[in-house]
Amino acid sequence: MAIGARWFGLLARLVVGVVWIVAGAIKLPDPDSSVTAVRAYQLLPLSLTSPVGHALPILEVVVGLLLVLGLLTRPVGLLSALMQLAFIIGIASVWARGISINCGCFGDGGADPDAASSYPWEIARDVGLLLLSLWLVWRPRTQLSLDTLLFPERPAAAIPESST
Repeated sequence: MAIGARWFGLLARLVVGVVWIVAGAIKLPDPDSSVTAVRAYQLLPLSLTSPVGHALPILEVVVGLLLVLGLLTRPVGLLSALMQLAFIIGIASVWARGISINCGCFGDGGADPDAASSYPWEIARDVGLLLLSLWLVWRPRTQLSLDTLLFPERPAAAIPESST
């Protein structure tokens, strides 16, 4: 893989990882706010909003830390991409249904009468993060990663010459 692609992968890991860490860390001290944000989307049964709201900040921090460290980059990149896709669908859903809420991405979820004007920006941001996450699924080998130390690349097997 080209060195440039590995450096771009490092940048992708750090950008997406830091965003996840910040988003989760802001919500950790106030889990009820995260539950309120999940509930405001009106997509899950009420019985699931509390467990999802409590687990989501922890998952965000763990995904972020693993990406920053470059550990298990492909599977964590896939998880990151799936989470971004879920958030894009959630924001598009409330926008289409005329529900005006703060996305809760960085804390403070719930009703917000001016939120609809933010939806295009939030979707664009999440699409960018989704694309960076997908890059890490496609090209998980990056500079300065624990994956490189723990799971070194094996040289391609030599193809035996035919003896004809």
